[in-house]
Amino acid sequence: MLVLSADVASAADESVREKAAQCTPCHGEAGASQTENTPSLAGQPDSFLQWQLVFFRAGSRKSEVMQPIAEQISNEDIRNLGTYFASLTPPKASTPDDNPDLSKKGAEAAAGRRCASCHGDTFAGSKAVARLAGQREDYLTKALHDYKSNVRVGGGVAAMAEVAYPLSEEEITALAHYLAHL
Repeated sequence: MLVLSADVASAADESVREKAAQCTPCHGEAGASQTENTPSLAGQPDSFLQWQLVFFRAGSRKSEVMQPIAEQISNEDIRNLGTYFASLTPPKASTPDDNPDLSKKGAEAAAGRRCASCHGDTFAGSKAVARLAGQREDYLTKALHDYKSNVRVGGGVAAMAEVAYPLSEEEITALAHYLAHL
């Protein structure tokens, strides 16, 4: 019976890896994106990933690419994909910080906007709150602009809109740079 359970678990793991492989062209090998304006999924909190797929599927989060994909994903697949990507090692900054002064300004902006109160002291996120540390800089910039302009909705949208709306272009650039290099 134990062998049968192991075989079933192995088949389930393989099924999840096959479904996750469909995400690779955009979100990268092992969930580490190399695609402009596309987030890395590796190490994102499980609940956060699940909610984003639900938001895409419901159409409350807009994406011409993600919405049709999410519409085809079952609730079980959403749970399994969330668990799978959350289990992967999150990406580290792809390049050394070439602008420590900009990172310092970003750290000041993060402290001033109380980003750590939701995203955690290390910006690793938790539960339904995104991991920001090591995320692609271009994607972080895009996400902040989307929240600022109310293009992006989903969990925490009121808090994010309130935080992002007063940000200057310089603060958005600094925040994205700082977080990407953590």
